[in-house]
Amino acid sequence: MTDAPDDVFPAPTVPRVPVRGGGSFPVRRIYCVGRNFADHAREMGATAPASKAERGTPVFFMKPADAIVTGPSVAYPPATSDLHHEVELVVAVGHDAPAGVLPVEQAHALVFGYTVGLDLTRRDLQAAAKAKGLPWDTAKGFDQSAPIGELVPLADAGALDARVLTLHVNGELRQRAPLSDLIWDVPEILHELSRLYALRAGDLVYMGTPAGVAALQRGDRFEASLDGIATLAGTIA
Repeated sequence: MTDAPDDVFPAPTVPRVPVRGGGSFPVRRIYCVGRNFADHAREMGATAPASKAERGTPVFFMKPADAIVTGPSVAYPPATSDLHHEVELVVAVGHDAPAGVLPVEQAHALVFGYTVGLDLTRRDLQAAAKAKGLPWDTAKGFDQSAPIGELVPLADAGALDARVLTLHVNGELRQRAPLSDLIWDVPEILHELSRLYALRAGDLVYMGTPAGVAALQRGDRFEASLDGIATLAGTIA
């Protein structure tokens, strides 16, 4: 047996999110849910389901793991003049899912904890891609497109049902919604993801945003909150 060849360059550092109480969460993948609040679906020109029976299937897209940013400064990205904020509940997966489709009733056992994050979007690039029927990866998966707060372990976070998501920009309330308004809740989303991917420890799931998305400018200060659990504050550099 021969030794494996040396890497031709140093391996990149694994992206990590700080954990309340100590330690860090190494990130494997970032899954994102689109149109998971009815009011946001409508503001984006989509039809929102009137009942659970009309939900269809969730909309998913992905960001690279190194899109996370945990510091107080978030770079305004290149190639856009219309950067939008989307405040979201973020779910951290702490255990590998069993093989096959994950039953809804077993999904909660995979959760390590929760926090709040921003799904930043180059809205002009997204609109141009949609108009041509093209994928809009460049609108979502860019550097520093996933600001994220400190992860709070499940035992410290408590139940989600009564929690409220909010986002203030320069002191002005931009987005606010209770998590009870989610079209697909956390166990349902993990179940649906397991139909498509092998969920593993280290995965993050951005759960979708409520109405009120709008532009961010250089120098804007934002403060996102997951009521009673986590906050995320920073400046667009």
